[in-house]
Amino acid sequence: MERGFAQDTHWAGEQRSAIGVAFLLFIALFTMDACLGQLDVTRGLLWTGLAGLIFVILVPPRVSVRPGLLSKRGVLVEDTVRTDSLVSVRWYDGVAQRMVLRDTEGGLVEIDPTVMVRNPAMWYRFDMDARTSIRRGTLLSGAAALCELSERIDRETAHGVFRVSGLPS
Repeated sequence: MERGFAQDTHWAGEQRSAIGVAFLLFIALFTMDACLGQLDVTRGLLWTGLAGLIFVILVPPRVSVRPGLLSKRGVLVEDTVRTDSLVSVRWYDGVAQRMVLRDTEGGLVEIDPTVMVRNPAMWYRFDMDARTSIRRGTLLSGAAALCELSERIDRETAHGVFRVSGLPS
């Protein structure tokens, strides 16, 4: 593994789940049509396309952090932001939490902050670079959002330590 490189350790399992759901849907629809005697090439292609669409919707983007960069790679596109020259960090709370990162070069990445929470190595790498942005004076807004995420990660880590040690949290 490259020094300073970290990626979402849960991504592979989530990808397998997306494949499984899409495959099960395909098998269910294909089997149902075959049992009813309605299966033909057109319907087979329709079910294949539907299963493919479900996979594309369900598969999570792959987030990775390396020195100075955070990348989010989806099925069709990849977005990258320079984490050592961030301009803004915005936190959108709600049903689907989002963290939007923007750099001095115009790069923009939107990620789910739980990716950072469940991957401390990614957070550590990202936090080091975000502090560089603060030190350089490029981070104009979002320091509070980073503090909020840092507190959340510390809280989750503490709860994890208590759970493993058998102490009440």
